[in-house]
Amino acid sequence: MNFELQEKRILVTGATSGIGLDIAWSLTELGAELVLFGRNRDKLVELEQELGARTLALDITDEAAVSEAFAEMPALDGLVNCAGISRLESALRVRAEDLDALMTTNVRAAAIVAREAAANMLAHGRHGSIVNVSSQAAMVALEGHLGYCASKAAMDAMTRVLCLELGPKGIRVNSVNPTVTLTPMAERAWSDPAKRDPMLAAIPLGRFATPREVALPVAFLLSRSASMISGTCLPIDGGYTAH
Repeated sequence: MNFELQEKRILVTGATSGIGLDIAWSLTELGAELVLFGRNRDKLVELEQELGARTLALDITDEAAVSEAFAEMPALDGLVNCAGISRLESALRVRAEDLDALMTTNVRAAAIVAREAAANMLAHGRHGSIVNVSSQAAMVALEGHLGYCASKAAMDAMTRVLCLELGPKGIRVNSVNPTVTLTPMAERAWSDPAKRDPMLAAIPLGRFATPREVALPVAFLLSRSASMISGTCLPIDGGYTAH
């Protein structure tokens, strides 16, 4: 088994906080050279110093800016599409602007970054790997998550199409689908027992995921140990979607 990523250059979007930040640290520990996209300029400067990463403050919903960033991108071996947003709304209160924002960031921007990353890999003759950070919300209905569920289901559909089209060119594409993951923001959001306890009761393992428990499967899918895995949507949910 080889989970190491030495001499692999990997782009991570949404790298300045949450799951993306833990993915960046885990990939560095496994030897990867990183390119990091994010919006928090101060955090990017910090990560550039701490991880030796190449960083770029970028709004990935700006297609022209993304294309410009890739014009000077070194050869990539992998992409982690982790940038994303969430909006919570009931079906009877859903707003068009929330749906547009979710689809713009979670689907359209991810597709554009994947397009550019795949073109980069092909131009440099690399057989690479793309991992989309999706959600258990793509697989089951979650109350109050109409737009978010739809956007993550679209991301999983995108994963399968990318797998079909890029596989013959030597590029693997997979998704990971985490349950509630205890980033600092999620810890605050799920601190109320009335909200937390019913969700925990629905998870057979009886707990939420840690960011590290998401980052390591991402690293596996990027590695040579996953060389025959493509087109999968991997639940990291403690059994939640087994119901």
